[in-house]
Amino acid sequence: MNDISVPAPDGAASLARIGAILGGAGISLEGGGMWSGVAHYLVADGDAAARELQSAGVDGVEVRPAVVVPLDADVPGALGWIMNRLAVGGIRLSAQYSDHDNRKVLVVDDPRAARAALA
Repeated sequence: MNDISVPAPDGAASLARIGAILGGAGISLEGGGMWSGVAHYLVADGDAAARELQSAGVDGVEVRPAVVVPLDADVPGALGWIMNRLAVGGIRLSAQYSDHDNRKVLVVDDPRAARAALA
């Protein structure tokens, strides 16, 4: 799975455009959100999503591998444990959000090291 980050300077209008472009191309958004004018979405094929957005004139799209991990939401401190493992491992986290299956999506500088730290 891949994280795509897309500038969304116009809030809802930007997200409507992104959704229409990707939906029209049959690309499903498996999770994501928008904060500080940047949308992050989990997609199966990041390169295809980026191509569709760029061909529609959307600039600044970035594709990065995502680490998707289960989160036991009923256990207090579960998110803290995940973040502590990343911090102890020296892994830089640039984004985190949830997917539609209540898993955490982590965008990190070293996906392989993150997976090892969380194993």
